Amino acid sequence: MNLSSLRVGGKAALARALAQLERAPDAGETIDLLDAAHAAPTAHVVGMTGPPGVGKSTLMNALISGWRRDGRRVACIAVDPSSRRSGGALLGDRTRLSTDPEDQDIFVRSMAARDRLGGLAGLTVSSMVLMRALYDVVLIETVGVGQSETDVVGVADTVLFCVQPGSGDSLQFMKAGIAEIPHVVVVTKADMEQAASRARSDVLGALSLGGGDDNDGWDVPVLMVSSLRREGVDALIAAIDSHRDFLGDGHRLEQTRHLQAQQWLVEAVRERWGREGVARAGDLSLAPGLSPFRRLAQLNASLKVV
Repeated sequence: MNLSSLRVGGKAALARALAQLERAPDAGETIDLLDAAHAAPTAHVVGMTGPPGVGKSTLMNALISGWRRDGRRVACIAVDPSSRRSGGALLGDRTRLSTDPEDQDIFVRSMAARDRLGGLAGLTVSSMVLMRALYDVVLIETVGVGQSETDVVGVADTVLFCVQPGSGDSLQFMKAGIAEIPHVVVVTKADMEQAASRARSDVLGALSLGGGDDNDGWDVPVLMVSSLRREGVDALIAAIDSHRDFLGDGHRLEQTRHLQAQQWLVEAVRERWGREGVARAGDLSLAPGLSPFRRLAQLNASLKVV
């Protein structure tokens, strides 16, 4: 299985590849595939986060529809709550999407968060890297767990934070750690008019306090969107594209993705070997362009014999 066969095989081939990532993450064939995907990114990766009930799935539908109208191929990862019995995804978000199952240029995969905090599943990074080499846009929706769901910064190029009018989400946004993560803020359900305008003003006030000043000169836009009425969706897509272009100026995107890969490598070693394993591993830096998956396989092999 390689990237060429996945491009020819469509959604069925990608589904088999993702199953292989979960079943045999350390297999040589899996590492070879991830190495190739890591070296050939084509997609812009968008992460969507925000409290439960804010309308992320509805917005996800609207964004997919807008991107497909533009002729862009879209892959989505919807991280769902986990079943206490099976540990699998409850599929709440995937069932709310109204995508065409016959459209070979839309791929949606649900993943169970299981016992991970941060709003992402354990397989999110490797799955994202594979999809990133096959599509034009990869959209990742977090499980929606509140203040702890900031891991999306470690996988996305552009992070959307969703705020719901009249719910106190704008106050949540002001709390430490939340205002620092988005590149675009979306006030959902803009048809609530006065409440939506008030929520937008609250977020702008929070940003003015310095919460979003770690963006290397990027001014975080705060947009109002009504997904059901399709109002503001085109402006949101334009803002995402503007941030993509901003990242493409200079070496921002390469530097961001390299830091993300290094962060994932450290977390992967810690998850498998604990803090002592991280200490025994020694230098966990990653040379520019080197796949973190190959490096992790090498570290795993060395830590087994120590």
